[in-house]
Amino acid sequence: MSSKKQTERFETVIIGGGQAGLTAGYHLTKRGKSFVILDASERVGDAWRKRWDSLRLFTPARFSGLPGMPLPAPAWSFATKDELADHLERYAEHFELPVRIGVSVDGLTKVDGGFEISAGDRCFEAENVIVATGAHQIPKVPAFAPELDPRIVQLHSHDYRSPSQLQEGDVLLVGAGNSGAEIAMDLSPAHRVWLSGPSTGQIPVRHGTRRARVGFRVFRFLGHHVLRVDTRIGRKLGPKLIAKGDPLIRTRLRDLVAAGVERVPRVVGVRGGLPVLEDDRVLDVANVVWCTGFRTDFGWIDLPVFGDDGQPMHYRGVVDSEPGLYFLGLVFQYSFSSDVLPSGGRDAESIAKHIASRQRREPAAEPERALAGA
Repeated sequence: MSSKKQTERFETVIIGGGQAGLTAGYHLTKRGKSFVILDASERVGDAWRKRWDSLRLFTPARFSGLPGMPLPAPAWSFATKDELADHLERYAEHFELPVRIGVSVDGLTKVDGGFEISAGDRCFEAENVIVATGAHQIPKVPAFAPELDPRIVQLHSHDYRSPSQLQEGDVLLVGAGNSGAEIAMDLSPAHRVWLSGPSTGQIPVRHGTRRARVGFRVFRFLGHHVLRVDTRIGRKLGPKLIAKGDPLIRTRLRDLVAAGVERVPRVVGVRGGLPVLEDDRVLDVANVVWCTGFRTDFGWIDLPVFGDDGQPMHYRGVVDSEPGLYFLGLVFQYSFSSDVLPSGGRDAESIAKHIASRQRREPAAEPERALAGA
C-alpha cells in the first residue's frame, strides 16, 4: 500500500452497512467492542431505497425489524422498500453506530499480522474484519445479452424502477421467480408482457391471509431451526431448495394470467438481434428485463480463504484458516434464513460473541477508537 494513503486503525472493521452490517454493529456495541462500518452508499438503507418503486417486503413487519428495534408498522403488514430503508437509517442513528458512508472498499489483505482494508486513497487497519457485503452483489445476465439489437432497451431488475424506463412495445422478462412476477404485474397495464423461464411454483395460500400467517410461522421455524448446516436434514435439503429457487409468494399464477402475462420457455440465445426461446421461437420485443439474479464477487479479497466454487470456507461465518476474518449475510451461512430479515440477527450475534471471546484470550490492545480519532 502507498505510504501516501490516509490510514486509520480500528479494532474491528465491518464492510457493508446493510441490515447484516448494522446488526453486527449492534451486537458489538452491546459487548463494548470498538468498530467502524464502511458502506459505499450515499445513505444508510440505499440498497433497498434504490429498488423498484412498487416493491414491498415479502415478510410481515413483526419479522422484519432488527435486533433492539422492531419495524414501526402493524405486525402483519408488509412495509414498502422505502419504509425499510428509512428504518435502517433510523436504526444506525438510534444506536449511534459509526457508519462511514461513501466509502467503497476495493481491497482486503493481511499485513504484519493484521488486516489492511483499501478504499481508494484511504486505508484502514484492523484486528478483525466482518465482510457483510451480502449475498446479492453483482447483477447476473446471460453471456449472449450483448448480442441483442441495440434498439432493444435492456436492463437488470437491479436497475429497474418503474415502467417509465421502458420504451413502447412488448416486454420480455427473463426469470420467472418473485422479481420477474412482480415486475410483470407492474408492467402489464401498459405493455404486452412475456415471462420466460420454468415455474418455481407458488406458496399454497394467498400471501397475507390468516392461513398464510400460520404457514409463515411454520416456514420460519423450519428455515431458522431445522434447515441448518449442523442438522442432517438441513445439509441434505438446504442446497436443493436454494438451487430450485423460491416459490412465488405474493403474485399468484392466476394473477399473471388475469393480467395478460404470457408464459414462455427459457431464453437460450439470440438470433438476428432478437431473443430465442428454448422451443426455437424468436420474440420481436422492444424491451428485455433480466430477472436472472445476482452473483457474489470477492475478487477484491486477497486472502487464501476461498474454495473451488469461489465461496469463502467458513463455519457460521468464522474463517478458521484466517483468524479475525468473518463473513455475514451469505446464503445458507448457518440456516435457510441466514440471508433474510427473519433471521433475527442470529449469525451477527454469533460472530460478535466470537470476536469478544477471541480478544479475551489475547493481550489487551490500545483502544482503537482513540487511535482513529473517534
